[in-house]
This record gives sequence, structure tokens and C-alpha cells, in this order.
Amino acid sequence: MSEGEIQFASAKDIKVGRFILIDGVACKVVDIETSSPGKHGSAKMRITAIGIFDGQKKVLLKPSGGDVEVPVITKRKAQVVSVTDANVQLMDAETYEMYEIPIPEELRGKVIAGGEVEVMEAMGRKALSRVLSG
Repeated sequence: MSEGEIQFASAKDIKVGRFILIDGVACKVVDIETSSPGKHGSAKMRITAIGIFDGQKKVLLKPSGGDVEVPVITKRKAQVVSVTDANVQLMDAETYEMYEIPIPEELRGKVIAGGEVEVMEAMGRKALSRVLSG
């Protein structure tokens, strides 16, 4: 992991829908619970997030004043070259690089050859995020 791919933010600034790193995995925050400060400590935050590449649920416990790692995510457009049952072959709209990635369950049947999609890239991994045209 290079330094340019990770930023830091205060846990209290994290909102639902933002992206954070939990155990080195880029995740989208789906729920945040905050406990009130106790007699001997600060407020604690329980951040629940879903991995954007593996779909696994992860939980992070942090003091509200603590720092969390935030991945730098880029979104790029790509042309759909071909579609199989579970994967899609894409060509990057800027670099013309060809690559193959899995189709997320919620986008199956919506991705068609010749269409355009948006791909999220973080920490050297890519994931199909949405269908733009097709």
C-alpha cells in the first residue's frame, strides 16, 4: 500500500455512505452507533461497513476522537466488451486497458456488451459500481 492511497479522518467526521478502511479492506459505511462518554473515558463509536470488493460486513470500534483510515477511491468509465455469467470484460475509456472483473449480484442482467459502466478503484483493486448506459 502506498501512502497516496490512504488518508486519515477523525472518527466523529465519518458519516453513513462514506468509505473507510477496516482491516485493510475498503468498506462503505452503513451504520454508526455512538455511546455516551463514561466516567473514565471518551465516547466510543461502533462503525458497521460492507466491503466494496468482497461484500463482507465488518465492524470497527473506535473512540470518537480517534483517527480512521480512508481509502482514496477513483471512479472511471469503461466500455463493456463482453459479458459472461459472473464476469464482465471491460476497456478503460481513457487508457484503453482491457481487464475482467466480477459482476456484483445487484447488477447481474443489467450489464450488456457495448454499454458503459462506472468502475471504482481503490488500493489496486477494481469493482463495478453502476451501469451508465446499455
